[in-house]
Amino acid sequence: MKNINDYIATYKMQLQQGDVREAYEYLVKYVMRLRAHFSKNLSAKFSFGNVSPGYMDFTYFPFFDDFLRERGLRFGIVLNHQSVRFELWLMGQNAEIQKKYWDALRSSKWNKNRLEMPKYFILESVLVESPDFQMQDSLIEEIEKKSTQISSEVISHIKYLEKSINA
Repeated sequence: MKNINDYIATYKMQLQQGDVREAYEYLVKYVMRLRAHFSKNLSAKFSFGNVSPGYMDFTYFPFFDDFLRERGLRFGIVLNHQSVRFELWLMGQNAEIQKKYWDALRSSKWNKNRLEMPKYFILESVLVESPDFQMQDSLIEEIEKKSTQISSEVISHIKYLEKSINA
């Protein structure tokens, strides 16, 4: 079993080589570019938060409309660093909201294979499984198209659930 000094030695070696640092910097800048694109093209429908670079695990930015804000919810466009894929998350403002909406959405198509509530989100949908970063513009278009479609479906589903509960 390695100790912390072994991990740090490997970390130092990887940073000196430069590939990990270059890739991480590129990926964070790409998410920033993606956020700028979304903000420019979808600002009539959504508000956007800042990019959170994460800890080499997830880099994301949140977005929401009035409907989501009133419920303490937001979406996130997430770059999952371990899988190197883009995901759409529905997130709660706090643990209580996350639990409430997890309970409401646990049997939805987005959570059909989950047995336990995830740590960071209520539901997740993969937007792009294997992104081709050589095709930056078409990748942005694909992420935008899929995320707007899925976010609309999720919002509609939440509205339907609320009507059912209040009926």
